[in-house]
Amino acid sequence: MGDMEMEILQGTVSAVVFQNYDNGYAVLRLRCENSETVTVVGTIPLPAVGERLMVTGKWSTHSSYGRQFEAEFLERLMPQTSADIMAYLSGRVIKGIGPKMAARIVSHFGEQTLLVMEREPERLSEVSGISDTRATSIGEAFQLQVGMRHLMEFFALHQLPAELAMKTYKLYGDAAVDLLYDDPYLLMDEELDAPFGAVDRFAIELGISGDDPRRIDAGVLFELRYNLSAGHSFLPEDKLADAAAQLLSIDLACVQQSIERLLNVQRLVRDTLAGITVCYLPALHRAEVYCAKRLLSLSESTFSAPSGLEKKLRHAEQVGNITYSAQQEQALRESACKGLLLITGGPGTGKTTILKGILSLYDQMGLRCMLAAPTGRAAKRLTEVTGQEASTIHRLLGAGIDPHTGKLFFSRDEDDPLKTDALIIDEMSMVDVELMGSLLLAVPDGTRLILVGDPDQLPPVGPGFPFNDMLRSGCLSAVRLTEIFRQAQQSLIVINAHRVNQGQLPQLRDVKNDFFFLPVRSEDAVGQTIVSLCTTRLPKNMGIQPDQIQVLTPTKRGSAGTANLNKLLQAGLNPPAPDKNERQHGDFVFREGDRVMQIRNNYDILWKKTDGSAVGAGIFNGDVGTVQKIDRSMELMRVLFDDREAEYDFTQLNELEPAYAITVHKSQGSEYRAVVLAAWNSSPYLLSRRILYTAITRAKELLVIVGREETVAAMTQNAKSGRRYTGLKLRLQNPED
Repeated sequence: MGDMEMEILQGTVSAVVFQNYDNGYAVLRLRCENSETVTVVGTIPLPAVGERLMVTGKWSTHSSYGRQFEAEFLERLMPQTSADIMAYLSGRVIKGIGPKMAARIVSHFGEQTLLVMEREPERLSEVSGISDTRATSIGEAFQLQVGMRHLMEFFALHQLPAELAMKTYKLYGDAAVDLLYDDPYLLMDEELDAPFGAVDRFAIELGISGDDPRRIDAGVLFELRYNLSAGHSFLPEDKLADAAAQLLSIDLACVQQSIERLLNVQRLVRDTLAGITVCYLPALHRAEVYCAKRLLSLSESTFSAPSGLEKKLRHAEQVGNITYSAQQEQALRESACKGLLLITGGPGTGKTTILKGILSLYDQMGLRCMLAAPTGRAAKRLTEVTGQEASTIHRLLGAGIDPHTGKLFFSRDEDDPLKTDALIIDEMSMVDVELMGSLLLAVPDGTRLILVGDPDQLPPVGPGFPFNDMLRSGCLSAVRLTEIFRQAQQSLIVINAHRVNQGQLPQLRDVKNDFFFLPVRSEDAVGQTIVSLCTTRLPKNMGIQPDQIQVLTPTKRGSAGTANLNKLLQAGLNPPAPDKNERQHGDFVFREGDRVMQIRNNYDILWKKTDGSAVGAGIFNGDVGTVQKIDRSMELMRVLFDDREAEYDFTQLNELEPAYAITVHKSQGSEYRAVVLAAWNSSPYLLSRRILYTAITRAKELLVIVGREETVAAMTQNAKSGRRYTGLKLRLQNPED
């Protein structure tokens, strides 16, 4: 047992053994004033070699690592001697300064170096090789580092998530601590997306009372924002009030007063739908109302049939080496004459054929046409099947982040619309109501808008379900493709997708086609079988290489979840090797050669084409790449996304996840040569017909389900998709309300 009395250690950091950028936890070596070097562990955000610390804590003995000092409180003491300052700056703690540059700066300024960097950064240009611009940049980076560390220490002291510190600092700067002491619920700003429980606990520590109006207002807004993640565009007012009262443990009357207060300052919008009083966040209300108005306006726009339409249709058939069905020909005719057309259908019904036909027709009509899809993977697939360049909707609209507010904006809007005669959007089931509103803002009058998708797939991650609402409204021109073509009828993938969609159990006994079921007896056996399929059986027996196989699962947790499957698949497909650098991040060790996925839109990450032909910015949610290089000295990881290379510093690794196995939700919009689906017990919410249908339709040539037949049956029978509160359908049907 270690000595449990609190002690104070003071010394200089000689090595950083481990640090977790998400929660601030670190393991470091501290050279104490008595020259003894000890191991210190605890929440020590952004430690750097060379900095001095005063650490309060206690000794303990770890079963594997021996004696160590557990830090509970710490005070940073900036390096004093030239040698310590040199070590501090050489650790690349400041962007733009490496060991050689550090040596020149310290040689020039000596023990005054850090004071100059903080108060007179322009003087850094006195050093050879540092321009005025670079001096300013280094000064800003140093001030950011100092301010960030203070804020992260403040967050750690109050048990607030460390990952919030960067966002908070960008929003409030050096005034953040003072502002949060004055009103801790500023952390509930929608740009920060802080967990309400942690913020509420912090506020109570500061003495905020349970019925403080700031607390109640924050709780009401949190309930609305929290429900966006369930896909709701609004909540009925009575349900919102009840949920907030329960969350805050206060009287309903106090919540109702808060709702009136928020309405008065326009932070809430009240509306009536189908006789029910509902509450929206203002941005969601604006988006939904605008979508309804603009869609109806576009649908009223018509064009005269082009001359020689019959000849053009026959030419499109000839080019595509196909004879169109009645439904397909209807879609082509309407695409020529309608301002807005919805096209929907399941697998094998010819949506790709229609897209090619429409592009051929528009080309003959001399119309400029743009193509887009919600994700990078979906856009790439659209490019491949049509032969015409497609982009993500975000890139099409010129997405960016405002450097002053940190908010997303689109450069294309009604004042600077898209320059096109026609626009085709694929995978519409993935588009939420806010993105739909932004898209419609950029569509100029006189444009033909074609929206293509399958509403039986999973709904958008964001709020609303616009494509489904549009189809169900019955107010907009739509062509539903229902005929499964002869070639597709030979595919058990297609047949079983339609069976599942109709609530029928897929055929699991056929072992001579493109759809296989491998039953296993235990959850652990799911992972073992999947690893065997990906590493040996499919490459050897089917000629399908591991990089052409995507493992899907409904869940992140458990032995059949993504977290465990990724570790097993990494061990089988990309094991450790002396020539492969690694980087621990959270519970996963990133390794050179790993398959990874970007899990949020980031418009600031720079990339360059591998052939040097172009550079740009922006890596988007769902983009999949391969780790090319991990540079531990520079704290950088380079990832190749198709033909684009992007660099991540280690503080950005929370934007990446291993992608050997991904959730079905994350696969939406993608198509893979082979899919291996894990089917084991999980939450009923995840074992649904939509998830099974979506997973099956991701496979192009081969689908293998590994798991229990009972689980597949449960998914097929579970048609509950979770009702979403959306108003677009009603607004389309009742435009005057």
